[in-house]
Amino acid sequence: MLMRRSTPSASIAAALVAVLGAAGCTTSTDTGTGTDAGAQKITIGTTDQVSSIDPAGSWDAGSGTVASEVYATLLSASNGSTDVKPDLAAVISLSAPTRYTVKLKPGLTFANGHELTSSDVKFSFDRQLKIADKNGPSALLYNLDSVAAPAADTVEFTLKSANDTLFPQILTTAAGLVVDEQVFPADKVLDDDAVVAAKPWSGPYVIDSYAKNSLVSFGPNAAYKGLLGTPKNKGVLLKYYTNAGNLKLDIQQGNIDVAYRTLTIPDLQDLGGKTGVVVHTGAGNGIRFIVFNVKTQPFGSATSSPDPAKALAVRRAAASLIDRAQLAEQVYKGSFQPLYSYVPQGITGATESLKPLYGDKRGGPDKTAAAALLSAAGVSTPVALSLQYNTDHYGSSSEDEYALVKTQLEAGGLFKVTLQSTEWSQYGKQRVADQYPAYQLGWYADYLDADNYLGSFFAKDNWVNNGYQDPAVLALIKQEQTEVDPAKRTQILQQIQDTVAAAVPIVPLLQGSTAIVTRTGVDGVPKQLDSAYQFRWAELTKR
Repeated sequence: MLMRRSTPSASIAAALVAVLGAAGCTTSTDTGTGTDAGAQKITIGTTDQVSSIDPAGSWDAGSGTVASEVYATLLSASNGSTDVKPDLAAVISLSAPTRYTVKLKPGLTFANGHELTSSDVKFSFDRQLKIADKNGPSALLYNLDSVAAPAADTVEFTLKSANDTLFPQILTTAAGLVVDEQVFPADKVLDDDAVVAAKPWSGPYVIDSYAKNSLVSFGPNAAYKGLLGTPKNKGVLLKYYTNAGNLKLDIQQGNIDVAYRTLTIPDLQDLGGKTGVVVHTGAGNGIRFIVFNVKTQPFGSATSSPDPAKALAVRRAAASLIDRAQLAEQVYKGSFQPLYSYVPQGITGATESLKPLYGDKRGGPDKTAAAALLSAAGVSTPVALSLQYNTDHYGSSSEDEYALVKTQLEAGGLFKVTLQSTEWSQYGKQRVADQYPAYQLGWYADYLDADNYLGSFFAKDNWVNNGYQDPAVLALIKQEQTEVDPAKRTQILQQIQDTVAAAVPIVPLLQGSTAIVTRTGVDGVPKQLDSAYQFRWAELTKR
């Protein structure tokens, strides 16, 4: 959802070869030689929020932005690259059909002076699986059976199924962040202030001071020996904003160096014409969608009048009323595109499964079709629907987006929508507690493969956590995760999308590009910007 390391799905096999190397392994050397004498601190502004900086307790962009800079992974990628390489690891090899063996670099330590050994790595992965926080990334470890630490510098990952070429990608994600076993409890998430006090940093930065969702100061981590080397700047100040307008004003006036997540489209368009400011845009693998909680939605399984047929009709009617083209143009001025599946276009295996099923069967809305679906199921109208959205994580434009969604759903008198907005700090907790019958979510890939969307949405113990489980879909997901024939795997991926589209527990809305804004003279944002998270602070400099 939030991490910056990614490899296009078409290159999975090639990436694995690159990671393992011709001799079955690969090595990496430290690329940094020290902070430049003329380096300065970089000030970054964001409207996003942190829920937790404990890697087991969060899987969102705001938290991951911090976590991925202060914790390291065994494998990673440098700025703008799709080549996965060793980070804390020195060597990784496929030592058996179901086993990856990792050798750690010598002399690794955390910022607090504790040794970083294979025991910490084992602890980190075991802890993710044990805590299995509903808002955490443990779902990514679906194929991990066990972790062993046979020597201080050796880690063995035993997988449930063979032929898992995706596992090296998963080692680069939030689920693979390495933590200090002398600091973190094995069975619960640690409070942010306690984390900061213990200084358990394994990544390129340490946290010098921490005022949660206000101002955080980062400095270079002298103990880090990973892929990124020593940061090219003296540190980062991360400043949080409650209003995107103030964020825009500060980047324009030179009070901050970088602005990301989340400026409005009009603000980005305006900044694009200003001197002294550079707007960097990237590929559109991010998606936005509405989730129906199949337990608490109208006629859901946990309601006072459960009826699977009526619940399905409600979801299908909603999918038939949404005008994605209007959302893309009216709210996002064409920077987003209509989305008719659960995998964005451009990723191998994506197919527009919803388009021929709903609305006018060509991608547009159809009130008559929606009314017929509800009538055939015996659903009285208007259907009362509570719809939740968020603005401090998904951007202030979400208010306009969901006001328009409400108007579209209420067309023809078929729905009566009650809109509610909640701050992100509570949003994640409440949605997984089944408090929202329908709600907004968005997604950026951890790795650019269809599995990162489909598995994260529809596999067992998935992140969406909306109560939808289909045994046929679960079986298909297991098949695609270990299918080595690209053509066969593509067919399975498309079958998953077609099957889920018929049940439509999630209504996809939009896919779109991303943007990072910098002051002129700030370098280090990659030309190939796959998502809002694919830039590494360690490579940022300013003149």
